[in-house]
Amino acid sequence: MEYSREVENMCVLKKGPNNGPAPIPEEGKWVKAYQISDISGLSHGVGWCAPQQGSCKLTLNVKNGIIEEALVETIGCSGMTHSAAMAGEILPGKTLLEALNTDLVCDAINVAMREIFKQLAYGRSQTAFSEGGLPVGAGLEDLGKGLRSQVGTIFSTKAKGVRYLEMAEGYILEVGVKDGQPIGYKFVQVGKMLEDIKAGKDPKKAYEDNIGTYGRFEEADEYIDPRKQ
Repeated sequence: MEYSREVENMCVLKKGPNNGPAPIPEEGKWVKAYQISDISGLSHGVGWCAPQQGSCKLTLNVKNGIIEEALVETIGCSGMTHSAAMAGEILPGKTLLEALNTDLVCDAINVAMREIFKQLAYGRSQTAFSEGGLPVGAGLEDLGKGLRSQVGTIFSTKAKGVRYLEMAEGYILEVGVKDGQPIGYKFVQVGKMLEDIKAGKDPKKAYEDNIGTYGRFEEADEYIDPRKQ
């Protein structure tokens, strides 16, 4: 250790009380985190690339500093889906610090890693007050039936108004219109439909069985295809 001449010429003053770091909540316990292995929890981080062309939501389940589970969800950039595939291979088994300093291929995923690191380092996790935390695999609960990300896709213009294209319920088939305003929509649950087809159900039957409506769809004066009209 090298010291400047100014420091070498200083007299020694003893340090007062040292109580260590403030405890943070982790999986139902108050923990004083001194090193990466002291960090546990399940949390989320959202990141974006420099041109903000796309974004990533990253969910990690960390146990004793080791990433045991990773869920990578991306939107807005076709190339990012391939980056997410690589990040999904890279992350599990790494320490939280190692992952923070690993190139996760896409800038949006790297930023999401930075944001989730801050959440976990400060004890702001989804499992802060849950004794024992959540089991590995809990991240899939965010996806629901069919294991598909919750996606909302809305397009609108001043000239022609709004078009609902995809909602949490599913792919929008028709929008119900009354007095010129959208009042509801018909959707198909794509994940469940594909699961039914994989299980051997006739595709037409699977499609019809997974159609639903939302809002005051039945009261509409007319119905439009939001992708064509």
